[in-house]
Amino acid sequence: MKKIQIIVDGVLAAAVVALFVLFFTVKPGCCKKQGGEGVPVAEVQEGNLPVAYLNVDSLLQGYVFAQEAQEKLMSKQEDARLKLNTKGRTLQQEMADFQRKYENNAFLSQERAQSEYQRLQRKQQELEELEQKLTNDILMENQTLNMQLADSLTAFLAEYNADGRFQMILSNQGKDNVLMAADGMDITADVIAGMNARYEK
Repeated sequence: MKKIQIIVDGVLAAAVVALFVLFFTVKPGCCKKQGGEGVPVAEVQEGNLPVAYLNVDSLLQGYVFAQEAQEKLMSKQEDARLKLNTKGRTLQQEMADFQRKYENNAFLSQERAQSEYQRLQRKQQELEELEQKLTNDILMENQTLNMQLADSLTAFLAEYNADGRFQMILSNQGKDNVLMAADGMDITADVIAGMNARYEK
């Protein structure tokens, strides 16, 4: 969950930085200059910056895709943990059996004991490799889901703000970024409803 939040925050933070740079580098006298073919460049009234914010925690809790992605990832982690624990217990039992046999001189020869020891070592190595593979698979899936979530949010916000009513949309978690805001600046509920409707289609 935290990784999804970090990705979403990263994407939104990059957008915020870009908008701040654009806004604060515009000189007051150049807000109404003409573009390439007489097209007005962005007209921003001095001292008026239409801003909205989005609560990322609420979005992740309310967005159906994020919920399904989190559930899928948790299920995969649980399956991997079960598989590793089962194999780990089996190996542990075999090692304990080997130790008992070795201490009681149950092996017919030193070569036989050495062969069994090497077999157990290979099995332990295979278990470690399996753990690494399962971990990598989960990380890759998490990364893919994060990218899908970020793409989905970016595409929706572009559509949502197609009329240009907001110059900036901030991300917020708890009270981390937005300490105070006027009523109506929190667009989280709108975004959740819109993204869920879009996802259902």
